[in-house]
Amino acid sequence: MTLQGKVAVVTGGARGIGRGIATVLAAKGAAVAVWDLNTEGAEETVALIVKEGGTAIAVGGDAADAEAVAASAARTRAELGPVAILVNNAGTTAYEPFTSISEAAWDRMIGINLKGPFLVTKELVPDMVEAGWGRIINISSSSAQTGAPSMAHYAASKGGVIGLTRALAVEYIEKGITVNHVPPGFIDTPLVRQGPVDVDAVAAMMPMKRAGTPEDIAYAVAYLASEEASYVTGQTLSANGGRYLA
Repeated sequence: MTLQGKVAVVTGGARGIGRGIATVLAAKGAAVAVWDLNTEGAEETVALIVKEGGTAIAVGGDAADAEAVAASAARTRAELGPVAILVNNAGTTAYEPFTSISEAAWDRMIGINLKGPFLVTKELVPDMVEAGWGRIINISSSSAQTGAPSMAHYAASKGGVIGLTRALAVEYIEKGITVNHVPPGFIDTPLVRQGPVDVDAVAAMMPMKRAGTPEDIAYAVAYLASEEASYVTGQTLSANGGRYLA
């Protein structure tokens, strides 16, 4: 399985799952544009890729801002070429009881987690249409499949990502473009470590007795980005260690 000659964009690639995805896609041969507001973290991801002989650039910008997305896309095309693979990974999370969620907090969550993938995909999908080949992989969440207490806004935003995935899969099915989503289960990332969850305690209760790693998600994404997945579209590739068997 090779991605040689393909240009990939990974949003939110500065750390955690995004960094894992970017490094694995690069290892498979893709030239990777690491998009993130955290420019320093994106540069660190790029350094890891280059150290292993890969090709990557760091692109700073807000994936939920249309002007920033257009600028990021223009730079990516200028330095690497037309985009063939898009991984919509950038996102945020929060823990609040439903009745405590403010309208501003709701709008922010939807803006980052759902508006962002809409804007980035809208900007980059013409490259894929022109080429007659493309892969769009959206990072959703198992919380949108199972529900999660004190995460109504997060689960709703990621549920929207699942709906967007299915709609785009149908719309672009005759254009050589596949659109799928990966809902991570309990993954040990810096963002999770910053939350109220006891990572080690929860990991011990998982069917596999461990939390997932960013690489567990990255290899699922790499498969969906490959030529070998050309007959897979509109699908859910759950990577959750057996936590949710559907």
